[in-house]
Amino acid sequence: MRIGVQFTGTVKANKTKRWFTHSWPENWHVVWNVVPTSPRTSGAQIEWDVEVKRQSSDKITYYISIKNKTGSDVNIEARYAILN
Repeated sequence: MRIGVQFTGTVKANKTKRWFTHSWPENWHVVWNVVPTSPRTSGAQIEWDVEVKRQSSDKITYYISIKNKTGSDVNIEARYAILN
């Protein structure tokens, strides 16, 4: 398994922001996880959703929408794990 951080960013208070990452090999099984890097003492800060598009016969594009559930800006890391 290979793991890493694909991107970092900030999601404004009570907003949703969408990123994309392209040209992933279609035969890789990729799992996405988004982690807040701004400390908070209680409650969930974010939720995320991943959508997939086949950009060609052998490449995949992932669209990652991240929703900030708080009244403050939240810094995030979008992490991936390649399982095969």
